[in-house]
Amino acid sequence: MTEAEFLAAIQQNPFNAALLARLPVLGLPDCWLVSGSLFQTVWNLQCDLAPTHGIKDYDIFYFDPDTSWDAEDAVIARGRDVFADLDVEVEIRNQARVHLWYEKKFGAPYPLLLRATDDIDRFLSPCSQVGVRANDLALYAPKGLDDVAAMVARPNPVPNYDRGRFLGKAQRRQARWPRLPSPSERSAARFVGAVVTVALVDDGDIAIQTYA
Repeated sequence: MTEAEFLAAIQQNPFNAALLARLPVLGLPDCWLVSGSLFQTVWNLQCDLAPTHGIKDYDIFYFDPDTSWDAEDAVIARGRDVFADLDVEVEIRNQARVHLWYEKKFGAPYPLLLRATDDIDRFLSPCSQVGVRANDLALYAPKGLDDVAAMVARPNPVPNYDRGRFLGKAQRRQARWPRLPSPSERSAARFVGAVVTVALVDDGDIAIQTYA
């Protein structure tokens, strides 16, 4: 899947298209539409489903050095007004604040982020590591688009990887997109030249094996 194909696909979801068109009105710094509403739209198209099928919410990241709750709350309120007619759940979060609440919510510390895309780097699966910048439709996909195109949901071995959260997400996704392999299956072979790297997934545990 090329970048152009991905961008065309995600905008077939009318809510993605509307959010990307309206986000510049908010004037948020380093602002991105990220993850689920993007790659899940692609999966829907590949499965001949409605573009909006199974998408729980629409996540917007931005990065503002003002880490006060009041500042973020004011942005959320403005977004609520701008997107009120869409009738979908839109979650807007300042990524400069994640380290302030993450440990309380998930039970593990989280590093201070320096930009909005730092959090995309730490998503639990490479297929979810996608973002589209609001002002110019630039694509951020640090692991590429192969897993999105292949409908592969495998663990991303990052410090905040959580086996229970990964399995929960995998099971919910499989219920919505039956073509996905079950989380207990071994999956995700990637060929790079003559070298094969295989991520073996067994009940949410990660083992990486590389063969020449």
